[in-house]
Amino acid sequence: MVDITQKQNTHRTAIAQAIVKVGSQETIDAIKNNTVPKGDVFAMSKAAGFIGVKKTPELLPDCHPLPIEYAAVEYKIDGLEIIVEVTIKTFYKTGVEVEAMHGASVVALNMYDMLKPIDKAIEIHQIKLLKKTGGKSDIG
Repeated sequence: MVDITQKQNTHRTAIAQAIVKVGSQETIDAIKNNTVPKGDVFAMSKAAGFIGVKKTPELLPDCHPLPIEYAAVEYKIDGLEIIVEVTIKTFYKTGVEVEAMHGASVVALNMYDMLKPIDKAIEIHQIKLLKKTGGKSDIG
């Protein structure tokens, strides 16, 4: 791990995105109507994303364990695409970009897992960092 002992704590924010594309409007309708056989897709995927954020340093060896002081998962449906945004905030010595991207990835994977029994055409796209503030550089 990188030595961060000399760094100062600053307010850090990261927003990451993943896009889940489904194969039909029927899948979108099932999500909206909460009729997916495995349960409430948005609620369960949000919970999975929070777990993913918290477990990031356990799975990625160079990530520092850090206090997650805020986490949010938001969804927007655009046609057959579900745009997932994960926001993470902390006051610490290192950024939360990887935690945000990991959270978005886990949300998308959980959605895939829940929807695969009703839709074989699901794809995950564009896992990326949208915004980062705090530390040496800002993005977005």
